[in-house]
Amino acid sequence: MSTVFEGYEKRYCELSAALSKKCSAASLLDGEQKKQKISEIRSGLDEADELIRKMDIEARGLQPNTKAVLLAKLREYKSDLNNLKSEVKRIASTNLNQAARDELLEAGMADTLAVSANQRDRLLVSTERLNNSSNRIRESRKVMLETEELGVSLLQDLHQQRQSLLHANNTLFGVDDNVGKSKRIINNISSRMNRNKWIIIAIVTVLVIAIAVVLYFKLSK
Repeated sequence: MSTVFEGYEKRYCELSAALSKKCSAASLLDGEQKKQKISEIRSGLDEADELIRKMDIEARGLQPNTKAVLLAKLREYKSDLNNLKSEVKRIASTNLNQAARDELLEAGMADTLAVSANQRDRLLVSTERLNNSSNRIRESRKVMLETEELGVSLLQDLHQQRQSLLHANNTLFGVDDNVGKSKRIINNISSRMNRNKWIIIAIVTVLVIAIAVVLYFKLSK
């Protein structure tokens, strides 16, 4: 997961918890104190909006698997932020006297805080589940990268073996050419030996005939 996203996420969770406490405090105030507290809350909401925007930009620049996990987290954070905005609007538009505030605190506020707490618990559970999914994705990516490295190593070994086979093949072609040349030389030598043999036979025959003729003339005298 992106460390930049995690930094924004940590800041948002801290800010969300602080804003929730301020909303609870503002609902008990009146007059200028209430306006000042609401102003502080709205400034915090602006910062929260900015953090959400930065997290969205950061998440969309990551790998598809990681991006899907982070965008799911963002949907939870956006829902939480919208609830805070709705709470601020309700507090700002409320103009109750002390008795009404006491009644609201005893009845409606307890339910609102319970709902907010339950939602925050669900948000934390969802965040933990998404973190577990992120860990599984990281492990899967690690295995995939190791498999890819093994495949690259095998391809390099196969390439080297192919080069060796090509070299051996070229060597065999060279040997075959040398054998062909040697065979032609031997054939030439054999042809010359045959010619020389017939020449020698012819010379011997002529010599025998000449000797025979010489002997004939000598014996006839």
